[in-house]
Amino acid sequence: MRHMVTLTRGPNWKIAVYGREHGVPHYHIEGPGFRCSVSIATGEVIIGSVPASVLRQARVWADANKAELAAIWQELNG
Repeated sequence: MRHMVTLTRGPNWKIAVYGREHGVPHYHIEGPGFRCSVSIATGEVIIGSVPASVLRQARVWADANKAELAAIWQELNG
């Protein structure tokens, strides 16, 4: 079983889904000096921090790929 999947990359950030996670289905936005968890269902930041411009860019991708995010979360976390 895969334990981490990087789904897309921006100029200085990436969106990843990790296995063996807990809580609501979410993805991570990670970059130099920041990391946050974002709800797949609502797009709200659960924990962490991220520059507003990066959050906007990542949400555009995540909103367009919500079904894929949910499917990968389910595959990795059961």
